[in-house]
Amino acid sequence: MVTGGAGYIGAHVVRLLLERGEDVVVVDDLSTGREDRVGEATLVELDVAAGDAQQRLELVMDERDVDGVIHFAARKQVGESVQRPAWYYQQNVTGLANVLAAMETVGAGRLIFSSSAAVYGMPDVEVVTEDTAPQPINPYGETKLVGEWLIADAERAWGLRSASLRYFNVAGAGWADLGDPAVLNLVPMVLDRLARGERPTIFGDDYPTPDGTCVRDYIHVLDLAHAHLAALDRLGQGEERVFNVGTGEGASVAEVIAAIGRVSGLDVTADVAERRAGDPPRLVASADRIGAVLGWRAQHGLDDIIASAWEAWQAGPRRIG
Repeated sequence: MVTGGAGYIGAHVVRLLLERGEDVVVVDDLSTGREDRVGEATLVELDVAAGDAQQRLELVMDERDVDGVIHFAARKQVGESVQRPAWYYQQNVTGLANVLAAMETVGAGRLIFSSSAAVYGMPDVEVVTEDTAPQPINPYGETKLVGEWLIADAERAWGLRSASLRYFNVAGAGWADLGDPAVLNLVPMVLDRLARGERPTIFGDDYPTPDGTCVRDYIHVLDLAHAHLAALDRLGQGEERVFNVGTGEGASVAEVIAAIGRVSGLDVTADVAERRAGDPPRLVASADRIGAVLGWRAQHGLDDIIASAWEAWQAGPRRIG
């Protein structure tokens, strides 16, 4: 079962699972996902945070003989979480609790959890390891950390086997029809502004980085999808249960925008605005643990990410030029 499997990252995982012959059922409320993204998987339209969700999940799991779950279904907008904290806890923590309770009832013993680098907050280190103390600075990051705690408790209580993947900056597309549909992250935000005939915006160019703009670790969505399969296939091998998913390399905002210009051939001259509150200068993942334990490493760099994002954008309804 893939909850949230009609969304951006979930749909990539579903396609990989189908390609290797897995029987997949997708549970999604379609609030942000799309039915046409799930392919031959069975789709059950269901909000995992609803009052009757546990019972409905149990029925689906029992009918489909589900033995493992990859859990994506959650809300993920930082600003929205600050404005609606109680709702975010309802959606993200209650939704996960319903999934776990249903799994315990039917005896489905494997879980891969979609966590986030947001659990770290603004760590005072340049390279973030899984041993870096989690200090989330917004309700979204808090719900992901609470989710990890809840999963650890379930492991101790009834023998669940799990892995929690802390994503860094996800971008690109594994297939042109599975591009990021939301304008929430840097790459689609730049493409959205270009599609509207506007200039990209850089929030702050006076950070202590080589070009003055923030540095982040960008991970290709297809590499991230493969990380989920690696985690699913190797559950229980070793003591580690939490993994960063990144490249170990950083790219600045200015470098990302320049790469978009190279791929698209468009003028990407940017306007510079004031810094945004809460943006650390540099945030890059250590990917050593996931490589050592799960045998996974990123295969795609920034140029691949941008080229695939551009191809997906041009295949969509807002083609530029």
